[in-house]
Amino acid sequence: MSNKSMSNTSAKKQVSQKKEKTEVQEESANTAEKELSADNVADEPVVTADEKADGKKEENIELKYAELNDSYLRLMAEFDNYRKRTLREKADLIRSGGESVLTNLLPVIDDFERAISNSRNTDDIAAIVQGIELIYNKFTAYLSQQGVKAIEAVGKPFDTELFEAIATIPAPSDDSKGMVLDCIQTGYVLNDKVIRHAKVVVGV
Repeated sequence: MSNKSMSNTSAKKQVSQKKEKTEVQEESANTAEKELSADNVADEPVVTADEKADGKKEENIELKYAELNDSYLRLMAEFDNYRKRTLREKADLIRSGGESVLTNLLPVIDDFERAISNSRNTDDIAAIVQGIELIYNKFTAYLSQQGVKAIEAVGKPFDTELFEAIATIPAPSDDSKGMVLDCIQTGYVLNDKVIRHAKVVVGV
């Protein structure tokens, strides 16, 4: 074999070795890349269907809580406004109610002023008494319209809910024992509620 042939054979052998070496290196690189990719996939958390469902459920609960909390705050604000409005209306009602009562009493005062003025210029006692009786009847009629009524006392059985005994006297008969014989001061009820007890004398 000539030197030239030996040289060509050696060169081919070196090229083949280099090619094999490159292929080995590429194969090693591909293997490493695949292993690295597999490791990365293994490191990623695996989310199951149950975990996804739980996450969605928690999100729904948070939304529901936010809605309920908002509704609660709105309800509290509305209740506070209602309470303030009710107190204001109640105060206005009390003021206007008192004003109405006093306004309707003014004509009675006018009648008293006329009666006093006329009594100074007349000697007719009967006319004066009649005028006073008219004013009294007008006033009691107004009180009756407002629900105020006098308590009937004389001849009624003594009742601590209605009467206040300020004195006792011997009963003129057995039937009069425990009965109201005289009324010293008239009592009144307002819509069936006692606003002043009648002061009475009771037979014993």
